[in-house]
Amino acid sequence: MSDVSKALRRYIRDIPNYPIEGVIFRDLTPLFRDAAAFRTAVEELAGRFRDQRPDAVAGIEARGFIVGSPVALLLGAGFVPIRKQGKLPWRKVSTTYQLEYGSETIEMHEDAVAPGQRVLIIDDLLATGGTARAAAKLVEGAGGVVIGAGFLVELAYLNGRKRLEGYRVESVIRIDRARPPTLDHEYFLHLGSGYPQ
Repeated sequence: MSDVSKALRRYIRDIPNYPIEGVIFRDLTPLFRDAAAFRTAVEELAGRFRDQRPDAVAGIEARGFIVGSPVALLLGAGFVPIRKQGKLPWRKVSTTYQLEYGSETIEMHEDAVAPGQRVLIIDDLLATGGTARAAAKLVEGAGGVVIGAGFLVELAYLNGRKRLEGYRVESVIRIDRARPPTLDHEYFLHLGSGYPQ
């Protein structure tokens, strides 16, 4: 882990047994609250993709909006919101994907991505990779080219990168194991959504 990653890791608050017993919730709000830490994290993430020159950054609801918008500004790219079903006001495209318990649908305006546009997928946290993979499917279905997926935090022990094989994946902070190791159901913790990603 780099010095930057170690420094930023201190801003992630681990909350045991939330939202259900046996889950560690990774709370990024202390990082967002601290101006210097937030700036460092966003600049670090944007820097990983500067050479890719994206036309647009697609942020996944909801914390992907918090991270993706400043990344888009730093990269000189537009911003595309990918939202949960029923939240977008205009004509949209959608995809449904399976979760551990049930399914989830995400949507994007049908004109949000033009054919051939280079799009970077951004979210706050990579757990099992399902939401990010579904977002990539949406972008590609609209004719966009996914140049990578970036996250502030990666729960590496949940193997989310496996679902994103074939894409460039970057994370600023990598957490290699659950603490304590017996708590391995962190895919519920997507920072408030209650769904794996």
